[in-house]
Amino acid sequence: MACQSAVMDEQALLGLNPNADARYRQRAMAYFEQLKESQDAWEVCAEALAKGIYSDDHVKFFCFQVLEHQIKFRHAGLSAAQQQLIRETLMKWLQVQLMNAQPEKPFIRNKAAQVLALTFVMEYLTLWPKFFFDILSLVGLNPHGVDVYLRTLMAIDAEVVDRDILHSPEETRRNTLIKDSMREQCIPSLVESWFQILQTYQLTHPELTCQCLEVVGAYVSWIDLNLIANDRFVNVLLSQMSVEELREEACDCLFEIVNKGMDPVDKTKLVESLCQVLQSAGFFNVDQEEDVDFLAKFSRLVNGMGQSLVLSWTKLVKAGNVKEVAETLQAVEAKVPLMLQLLVHEDDDISANIVGFCYEYLHVLKQLPQLTDQQKANIEAVMLAVMKKLTYDDEYNFENEGEDEAMFVEYRKQLKMLLDRLAQVSPELLLEAVRRVFNNTMQVWQTAAFMEVEVAIRLLYMLGEALPASHGAHFSGDTAKTSALQDMMQTLVSCGVSSYQHTSVSLEFFETVVRYDKFFIVEPQHIPNVLMAFLDQRGLRHNSPKVRSRVAYLFSRFIKTLHKHMNAFVEDILTRIQDLLELAPPENGFPALLTSDDQLFMFESAGVLIVNGESPVERKQALMRSLLAPLMDAFRLLLNKLPLETDEERQVAIADCLSHAVGFASRTSKAFSNKQTVKQCGCTEVYRDCLQTFLPALSCPVQRGVLRSSVRSFLHRMIICLEEEVLPFVPAASEHMLKDCEAKDLQEFIPLISQITAKFKRQVSPFLQQVFMPLVLAIFEVLARPAEDNDQAAALEKQMLRRSYFSFIQAITGSGMNEVMANQGAENIERVVFTIIQGAVDFPDPVAQKTCFIILSKLVELWGGKDGMVGFPDFIYKHIVPACFLAPLKPTFDLSDAQTVLTLSECAVTLKMIHLKRGPEFIQFLQQEYLPSLQVTLEISQELCQVLQQPDVKVLKNYIKAFFQRAKL
Repeated sequence: MACQSAVMDEQALLGLNPNADARYRQRAMAYFEQLKESQDAWEVCAEALAKGIYSDDHVKFFCFQVLEHQIKFRHAGLSAAQQQLIRETLMKWLQVQLMNAQPEKPFIRNKAAQVLALTFVMEYLTLWPKFFFDILSLVGLNPHGVDVYLRTLMAIDAEVVDRDILHSPEETRRNTLIKDSMREQCIPSLVESWFQILQTYQLTHPELTCQCLEVVGAYVSWIDLNLIANDRFVNVLLSQMSVEELREEACDCLFEIVNKGMDPVDKTKLVESLCQVLQSAGFFNVDQEEDVDFLAKFSRLVNGMGQSLVLSWTKLVKAGNVKEVAETLQAVEAKVPLMLQLLVHEDDDISANIVGFCYEYLHVLKQLPQLTDQQKANIEAVMLAVMKKLTYDDEYNFENEGEDEAMFVEYRKQLKMLLDRLAQVSPELLLEAVRRVFNNTMQVWQTAAFMEVEVAIRLLYMLGEALPASHGAHFSGDTAKTSALQDMMQTLVSCGVSSYQHTSVSLEFFETVVRYDKFFIVEPQHIPNVLMAFLDQRGLRHNSPKVRSRVAYLFSRFIKTLHKHMNAFVEDILTRIQDLLELAPPENGFPALLTSDDQLFMFESAGVLIVNGESPVERKQALMRSLLAPLMDAFRLLLNKLPLETDEERQVAIADCLSHAVGFASRTSKAFSNKQTVKQCGCTEVYRDCLQTFLPALSCPVQRGVLRSSVRSFLHRMIICLEEEVLPFVPAASEHMLKDCEAKDLQEFIPLISQITAKFKRQVSPFLQQVFMPLVLAIFEVLARPAEDNDQAAALEKQMLRRSYFSFIQAITGSGMNEVMANQGAENIERVVFTIIQGAVDFPDPVAQKTCFIILSKLVELWGGKDGMVGFPDFIYKHIVPACFLAPLKPTFDLSDAQTVLTLSECAVTLKMIHLKRGPEFIQFLQQEYLPSLQVTLEISQELCQVLQQPDVKVLKNYIKAFFQRAKL
């Protein structure tokens, strides 16, 4: 080759610099593609690396990338000389590293290691069995060389061992062979090299030593443990546990050693010998250790040792080895004092790292027939530690929760798991401990710090899940439990702690009151006090928006459970919350006390109070009208304003406000039930008025999406609540909703029509006959609109609309109203039925296809018999029968997919229905005309027809799956 520096495209190389302009960058990309794909042009990159021609890091990285592509994707197609060139290039590049005063940048070294690892994977078993020997002979103990060697080992681990990476069966087989060969041929030499590196560099090159410890930790899971778990290696690791820069990596390395899968007795011995050494070296004295980062790693190591011992104990119990079981349990118990020290450590990371062992230890205790005094003391100690660690610290920022706060919330969840486990092991102890802490704190809440008060109430709250009761019935049954909980609840609601001035305490108070709302059924005399807390500045008028928001939701739950006990207070409550039920005007500059989402809960609560109160019907009617009339008045005013508004932002604000008004009215209707219907409460008229007020919004020319969506939701509610009273409003509403609609509008309108169809059936037949074709045509029009090929959102919208359309036809055909479709005229019927055939066959969407076959089956049942629709039997043979065969034969019809199998099932039901309606004529058609046209053999044709004639459709479903599986081979 000529002078290589001239051979590479220098202009293109300029584009490798991240700051280069777009033209150069494009040229560099094109050059990269050209080098990757050519037979031998990539060789210039090999040459450039071997000779160190370029000093620019981006060019070096580029050359390695080109090489990587050859090895990864084209290795088999390279000539022997080219494969040899790659090996030589890598070794020459490595040799240059040994002489360089300064090492390459880390990203170059990582890429080189990756390329070396890929070459190793491709060639170790065949062309380069001496890979490690060659590299170790070359680098010796040269620090730059050792660095690349260790990075290469980690890259090999990622390619061959890492379980998080998905491999094909072929790759998995290859990786197993590589590991087997390495164990036989070179692992002892590699381990020896690691030992030399750890010894040589622990004082001079801590970063290399850490890298080496990482390698040992990665490889120990699959090599012979005796090579590592021996005196000389463990002594080196222990000495490094005392060196500041190395101790964390040494700890991780020991963790990997402990984690290695092995025989339970051997594992116990390994852990015990390691513990002995660590203890005698003073590592168990965690109180004297100030380095929290190291302690977090050490806690993880102790956690690993503890969990390994528990796993050994579990296996030995299963095997029935009594002596070893006792020894292993003793070993577990011996770690408990250290575990407790770490669990209660003030640093949460250190504590969180030991939770796993703690949880497993409690699980062991749960399985023991009887607990010793020491074990009971341990349970108590875990309990106290959990209670202490659940407590917030001073730094927690309640108003602006960031990452630290999120981590503490996660840590609290882990502690909750421990508390739940404690409850399983010893519910009496837990109940007693919580009661003690709770009562002591509540006696002094006025002077106690907020975190102590919060955690005391929190513990009472957590008992609700830790000591399960069916349907929250904590106040019946086991008297020891119920009386303890009842005492604590009495204290909570009567000691005045609800006035504590801290958001966390306020929230915890209301959360607990609502978790134990059944307490107030047993002791209703406390309801007025708690209601006042909800309604004043402790709850809904608290100065924190976070508290107000949560309390609005909790208040609605409290009212729902206890409305029977609220009769005396209904009107008082409604008066007190009146200002919270006002619709916030769009132009209001003042922030409202509650957001519109919070107000939904307030309207629901108001509804529940009115509907379930014991007032006479007239009073309920008046109260409901006074609740809804202001919404209607505001709605009318705003709706008149909206079309005149020209500013887009103001339009959006008004439309949102209108939408909220409809949402609030809708939410009040959730209070009605089968026992307390709208009619019985005399509220039909006021909701009819609401409908009359809201429906004109459907024809508003601006902000249609928001308005239509909210009015449609209101209609859904009214169909349930007003029943047939809603029917006069439906035709006009439908007409408005079908004007100028988008895919999404239609998709949301169809469930409304389906709901009306399912609920009112015959009553709405005339309306459905009238709306059927306009709706269908609107759907066809939207589906026919052109869309960009790569517009996935539009494609998905159309798919969902198609599904909704088929669901609508299914609702119509399944409702027994044959006349709705039958009266649409022959041409329209044909057009609709053709879309069903198309849906069954042409669109690879198993959900829609299944619906289409259900419809076809129904149509055959309705129109396919002797007295069916004229011309329909012809249609069955020309179109429906072929659909039943063509759909499953499509390449996109995946018989291994569960949803598709359900579709095939409906397809079988359709064939069965055709046989039921047409009898022997259908069998004759299949045998003499249709199946021969598909080249089905006479034998299989007869077999299929026999199965079709059997009474049990299950037989056909099973057969048909096998039939199409064979057909697709």
